[in-house]
Order: sequence, then structure tokens, then C-alpha cells
Amino acid sequence: MTIRTVLIAAVSAACAVGAPIMAASAASARPVASADGHVEVANQAVVETLYRAFAAGDGPAIAALFSDDLVWIEGEGGPYADRNPYNGPAAVFGGIFGRVTSEFTGFAATPETFLPSGNRVVVLGRYTGTNVATGEVLNAQFVHIHTVADGKLIHFQQYTDTAQWIDVVTPD
Repeated sequence: MTIRTVLIAAVSAACAVGAPIMAASAASARPVASADGHVEVANQAVVETLYRAFAAGDGPAIAALFSDDLVWIEGEGGPYADRNPYNGPAAVFGGIFGRVTSEFTGFAATPETFLPSGNRVVVLGRYTGTNVATGEVLNAQFVHIHTVADGKLIHFQQYTDTAQWIDVVTPD
């Protein structure tokens, strides 16, 4: 799957709510306002806080942003899609975060662009890290679609280069 295909899917999903996509760079951290600008600003702030908590390794801060009924879906064909959908924070922490942190050193999910649209925030970025078992380096693009309600993440959908992930985690 090409990144173009992934981006088209991500933008289509984000536009499903009927609002135009508003771009804001990760560096500026200032979303573009629209008619629902206050909602988009607040939702983007929640998602930005999530990535800062990821970078700091702050589990309690991450958990505080998750709704109790969070639904998390990893990209089809990826190494962590085996338990899709992950229902609730405990499933995400144990089934994804626990495995990733034990299987990779220096792992990071670095956002590059935030695209707020209504209750959704699409994030374009990169995963990086080194797989412990294979010693291979991951440097994969991602698209994350976060759905936010009442200041909490209620849904997550990942699109990424799953072929690269599988190559990195599979011994030669």
C-alpha cells in the first residue's frame, strides 16, 4: 500500500463528518479555526497532549486521556493487529504499549502534521525505533485518526507501512 493510498483513506475518513480539513503543523501547535473552530482547537489539544505524554513515557497522563470505552484499531496486517479491536485502556496498554515497549528500544511515534476536522484529528507522522530481537531499525510513516468526545479519546484508527513493521520484527 502506498502512502498516497493511506493518505487518501485517512482524509476520506476524516471528511466523513462533513467538515473541511484544516491543517496545522506540529511545530505551530495552533489549529486553524473554522465554524466549529473551538471544538477543533480543543480536540487537537487533547491529541497533542497524548503525543507529548507518549514522548515522556507518562502512562498516567496517557490513561487520563482515554475514555473507558475506547476502541483502538491497529493497521490491518501489522504485528499488533492480532487482537483488533482493542476495547478499553487496559487492552491498549497491555496489548499494544506493553508489547511495543518490550520489543523495541528507542521507540517513538512522532507527529509531524495535525489535521483537525470536527470531532476527529488526523495525525501524520513517523514511527522509529530498533527491534530488540532482530536489531533492525523501524522508520515507518503513519496516519492516525483520533476521535475525541468530551475531552477524551473514544476511537483510534492506525494506518502504517505494515510490510515494514513485519520485516523489522521478523528474523531473517
